[in-house]
Amino acid sequence: MLGLPVAPDSTATPADAMSGLAVLWAVVHTARQARRPLTRTAVLVLGLPVVGLAVAASRAMTPADAVTGLARYLQVFVLVPVAVVLLVRDRRDARLLLWSLVGLALWQGAVGVHQYLTGTGASYQGSAIRAVGTFGPADVMGMATAVSFGLVAAVGLALGARERRQRLVAAVCALALLLPLTVSFSRGAWIATAAACGAQLLTAGARRAASTVAAVVAAAVVLVGGFGVGTAVVQERLTSITRVADAPDQSVVDRYSLWAAATDMWRGHPLTGVGLKAFPAHRDGHAPLALSSGSDTDAAGWGFRRRPLLSPHNMYLLVLSEQGLLGAVTVVGSWLAVLVCAMGRLRRTRRARDCAVASSGLLLWQYVDFLYADIGGPSTVLTGVCLGLGAWWAVAGEATTGTAAEAGGR
Repeated sequence: MLGLPVAPDSTATPADAMSGLAVLWAVVHTARQARRPLTRTAVLVLGLPVVGLAVAASRAMTPADAVTGLARYLQVFVLVPVAVVLLVRDRRDARLLLWSLVGLALWQGAVGVHQYLTGTGASYQGSAIRAVGTFGPADVMGMATAVSFGLVAAVGLALGARERRQRLVAAVCALALLLPLTVSFSRGAWIATAAACGAQLLTAGARRAASTVAAVVAAAVVLVGGFGVGTAVVQERLTSITRVADAPDQSVVDRYSLWAAATDMWRGHPLTGVGLKAFPAHRDGHAPLALSSGSDTDAAGWGFRRRPLLSPHNMYLLVLSEQGLLGAVTVVGSWLAVLVCAMGRLRRTRRARDCAVASSGLLLWQYVDFLYADIGGPSTVLTGVCLGLGAWWAVAGEATTGTAAEAGGR
């Protein structure tokens, strides 16, 4: 569903509807089974965010904010992840889901590269060259997120698979996705992808890591140096990462201002925060004067629009400002618990290495990206799917992730 074009300013998408059907089927599927669907650890870790979310919803400014905010958070951080844990039966299902992420990334990346080459993407420095895929300029991070998830999944499949053909196909897909990720011009996606793939390479050994890095460098030299793919623009964007403290651009200044506003909100309401979806209402009372009135978006066939800054663009600070310490302990604590369990199982396992490396990499990518982004837009449903896949590997039973049926067939 995320491969379909998204209507501008839509609040619900076909992907959201499909995620609701997945949750409903997970309930039906679980009711038909005669065994415990989740381990005690899974119930505790995946159910922990409900506590902080319920308290924060009770402090929302209006009943509508409470209902919509609670529904969105539960969808992304509880219901969809639990549905993925329940419906992914074994490693074959996990691989199917991972390859689906790669397929979505290739499709969105192909659309994005076409936008870059033909000048039909979102506006960047006066030219309509920013690749946004089918998500449109209203969600400039949508394609970058989808492509990053596919790239991380492909790297995990390439590093951990036993079959030579799967390793080769996954490696080719990962290299192909470098181009659309580059022309997305998303600094946050670049940093998160580098961190996640770097961690994945460390699990594969020094020799394979060195050969992979050499292949990536060679591909980058050919794309940027040989074909001149966005040479000046990419170089400027990369350089801007190192100037975030000394000479930040307005987007970075706005982000710092929003972070300061979120931190100030938390200081005023340290335990429970200001309430779900209350950040926009409290923003101007806490933000410094350097904050601009909004961000500009423009694209071919879209027109110029000024969009208000309604979140701190940092998921951790958004949780802290709206949900306080209680939310930070329950929601963020749940994320960290899943990551710790996933990394612990990754160190111990010698089987299902492809699923383990890919799932752990997706978790790490999301947690790093949360330093620069928060939930919002059509691509948000992907966050729930990837958190669910990571949770499947981290806290699902050994019989599920170990695939006893496959083991008996060998």
